[in-house]
Amino acid sequence: MVVPPNITLMPLPPRCPELNPVENVRQFMPDNWLSNRIFKSYDDIVDHCGFAWNQLVDQPWRIISLGLRQWAHGF
Repeated sequence: MVVPPNITLMPLPPRCPELNPVENVRQFMPDNWLSNRIFKSYDDIVDHCGFAWNQLVDQPWRIISLGLRQWAHGF
């Protein structure tokens, strides 16, 4: 593989969840919409998870902000 001179490759640790946008979403949803609740049944859990997912889908700016980390773009 030929790397152009204006690009610097940076090795990442084998496990680096803070750079994975999906991990940021996975952490955001319970922290904001699913925490501190007592679920009555499995269906109650599914309903709350569906509500949280729909809340997130209705806020595309939130999804974008979860995927961006300023410190990761400073190189």
